[in-house]
Amino acid sequence: MVRVMMAFVLFWGVANVQALTADQAKAIAIGDTEARVGALVKAAAEPDDKTAAFIQALADDAVKTAAGQVFIVTGDKAFDPVTGAVLPLPADAEDVINNNLMRGEIDNALAALKLFAKDEKVRRAAIKTLAGDNDEARLPLIEKAYAAEVVPQLKSQLGVLRAAILLSSQDRAKRLEAAALLAGSGDPTTKTVLLERLSQEPDLEVKAALAAALRKVEAALAWGDKAAAIFSGLSLGSILLLVALGLAITYGLMGVINMAHGELMMIGAYATYVVQGVFQKFLPGYFDWYLLAAVPVAFMASALMGAALERSVIRFLYGRPLETLLATWGISLMLQQMVRSIFGAQNVGVENPVWMSGGVQLMGNLSLPYNRLVIIAFAIAVLLGMAWLISRTRLGLFVRGVTQNRPIASCMGVNTARVDTYAFALGSGIAGLAGCALSQVGNVGPDLGQGYIVDSFMVVVLGGVGQLAGTVYAALGLGILNKFLEGWTGAVLAKIAVLVIIIIFIQKRPQGIFAMKGRSAEA
Repeated sequence: MVRVMMAFVLFWGVANVQALTADQAKAIAIGDTEARVGALVKAAAEPDDKTAAFIQALADDAVKTAAGQVFIVTGDKAFDPVTGAVLPLPADAEDVINNNLMRGEIDNALAALKLFAKDEKVRRAAIKTLAGDNDEARLPLIEKAYAAEVVPQLKSQLGVLRAAILLSSQDRAKRLEAAALLAGSGDPTTKTVLLERLSQEPDLEVKAALAAALRKVEAALAWGDKAAAIFSGLSLGSILLLVALGLAITYGLMGVINMAHGELMMIGAYATYVVQGVFQKFLPGYFDWYLLAAVPVAFMASALMGAALERSVIRFLYGRPLETLLATWGISLMLQQMVRSIFGAQNVGVENPVWMSGGVQLMGNLSLPYNRLVIIAFAIAVLLGMAWLISRTRLGLFVRGVTQNRPIASCMGVNTARVDTYAFALGSGIAGLAGCALSQVGNVGPDLGQGYIVDSFMVVVLGGVGQLAGTVYAALGLGILNKFLEGWTGAVLAKIAVLVIIIIFIQKRPQGIFAMKGRSAEA
């Protein structure tokens, strides 16, 4: 009875065109399936709240009949579906049996009634349920819902649903009207509806109208697909940029081939996971803001690990790139095993805050998720902060000086060993920020960094060693190129094609997009 009572609340606002009658309730509950389906569709076309509650009771198997009378039963009480009065339940009352066909019609009827629910999510789910149900008897209810809908995306979907019903009409004029309506739609489901109807349409004029509508819809969807590919490329490029920015310091400026860079990123991701757990346990009321606390924690965790690695191992290997490669590769394996020992070998989930959930629907086939938009903005902020730090601060001046001419910098009183530690810690901390961002678009696991280390080296080398501007161009260019190629060749072949393009480019221009200038380039 609880769900039946909830139906009164859920469907409140459905136009009270006609009240449920005893004859209607009897026709829906008693008789052969076809007659019951017809009665159900007729009642659901112009319902009131009692009709909605009765259909919900049918779905819950809470309806019984005895001597031609219908009861809604809950617990040990029986109610009249029309008046709501408590009635004595006869001993010979039988359950109303709903076969698969009847259950399908009940589900569709409930979905049609939910088109008027106040909750947008309920209406969205109802439209999805009704997709493919072309019963013309539902047309008045759908048109009423279309007129009342205020959310543009849902209104567009209802328009497609209405036109799809008209396409199945026996009236030729209605089918022509539906073709004209669907021609202006940018919804991806429209193409499926038109293709399905085009193969069944016997009338040549209607068939021509459907073909013309299909061409217009495909043209509109093509623009959406291109825009979606560009956005996906920018999203991937922003992630590559975050990953490669730290490497631009440790490899581009310091000459260290750091194969543990991916694991430093992984540490930032796990730091985000730990902060999430702390907020869930101790600050549940502020959980939606845990990510703001996780950003500095991820940076510091990776920066401290990077500083420890530099002081203990890497400081003895400057100027010996092959040795740094082997040493950092071994360190990467140790860090992976350390994480497995602490957190386990299985991936862990990091939740998006509420303000990063959902997205912006610009076109029928173009949606911009909030988490991707936030990551793009975050990458831009990190890039600007890093550019300012390198070019405008005392630390940045020391880093550039030590990188370009270590002996002269030392003669000028610069503590080169300390600057090396700071620079390596900065690059490692930025890797931690990349891990924090990646935790918002996928699961976090011990192998997280392995999927990005090769790509990040490609970005740095392609952009030009030590060149921030080149890193930006290379990251965004590779991201967009990869997504466009995926649409033609698939993910694996696109990856191979991008690698071949990079190899050819580096052969023609070994210094990358932006060549390093000055004495450091001649050394």
